[in-house]
Amino acid sequence: MVLNKVKEMLAEKLGLSVDEITVESKFSDLGLDSLDTAEMLMNLEAEFGVSLEVDASLNTVGAIVEKLESLVGNA
Repeated sequence: MVLNKVKEMLAEKLGLSVDEITVESKFSDLGLDSLDTAEMLMNLEAEFGVSLEVDASLNTVGAIVEKLESLVGNA
């Protein structure tokens, strides 16, 4: 569920197919700059009702999904 939602949000923002986005996709490779990434994190916080801290390790779709799943599981 979390992975699908993240992929959907990215695909919509970037005009990509959901299939083009994988857990290994780096945000920079998808064309997101730091401002875009921060905006996406804020949107994900609102979507999932959690608080994400900007962290350099959150640079792939998989890293974000893993972090969200850990936070949603604790909510």
